[in-house]
Amino acid sequence: MSETIDFALLTAADREPIARLLHRALVHWYESRLGQGARFGDSHEPFTLFPDVYEALDPGECVTARTESGEIVGVCFSHERETHVSVGIVATSPDAGGRGIAKKMMSLVLEKAKRLGKPARLVSSLLNLDSFSLYTRLGFVPGAIFQDLLITVPDTGLTAAAPVGIECVREAVLADAPRIADFEQSQQGIRREKDFAFFLRNEVGAWRLLVSEAADGSVNGFLGMSTHPSCTMIGPGVAADEETAIALLWKALDGLRGKTLVFLAPCAASALVRTAYAWGARNVELHVAQSTVPVASARGIVFPTFMPETA
Repeated sequence: MSETIDFALLTAADREPIARLLHRALVHWYESRLGQGARFGDSHEPFTLFPDVYEALDPGECVTARTESGEIVGVCFSHERETHVSVGIVATSPDAGGRGIAKKMMSLVLEKAKRLGKPARLVSSLLNLDSFSLYTRLGFVPGAIFQDLLITVPDTGLTAAAPVGIECVREAVLADAPRIADFEQSQQGIRREKDFAFFLRNEVGAWRLLVSEAADGSVNGFLGMSTHPSCTMIGPGVAADEETAIALLWKALDGLRGKTLVFLAPCAASALVRTAYAWGARNVELHVAQSTVPVASARGIVFPTFMPETA
């Protein structure tokens, strides 16, 4: 059986099949390998958020694999940005395994990145050695490792006192988008201003974006979050130092009272990780950042996210 693999504008008719594919692929892999399929729930409905957000944010940048009958058996979300091309969720139907569909979809994105003269970037699970092996064979170089931390925020908020630097954190406004993008580029060597404007316009999905400012008024950190019921998750974010990262994280969690959620923190940020433990967070997985051309000068504390995966 052959598939047609190409970039495509997603239609309303694609929304449900893609959500079902994402849900089924994740449940199948995590259950068959780790016995943890229940992590993703019984319904595909929450996964409709992915085609909704990604088609609004980056129309036509999704790669699909379709059979002759039109069935979607593979999906790969990509995101072209000023400095790079990011790869999001890559999923194939469990029934279509062994046909090289994931590799073909990824190769299409990498060809596009090469034409644009931009590196490709992604964050992948370290528990999934199948995808890790695929990405490294395609030329991705592993970089920073992140702990996936699960936390339940009490209805009354965190019991820990507000940390140092909390007075420097505020809600971002649309005019902050270019300043935040400039800051991320100064720290991480990447730029994605459209994402921050997308969060702050808040028209598809549900978002908040925090910004921290130094005494001179310059940006020294930011932290976004998806507050949508289908995907409550902290990130993306970057902070100049761990003190700023802790203040941003505390403020974000305080705004998510009564919620259970996941956030990613760099394993190397020991003070941040220990603080998260003290607040009640526990490890559930590990992820690794990968790029075809790593940024050697990257610095700061990074909070990756799965919604949206644009870094």
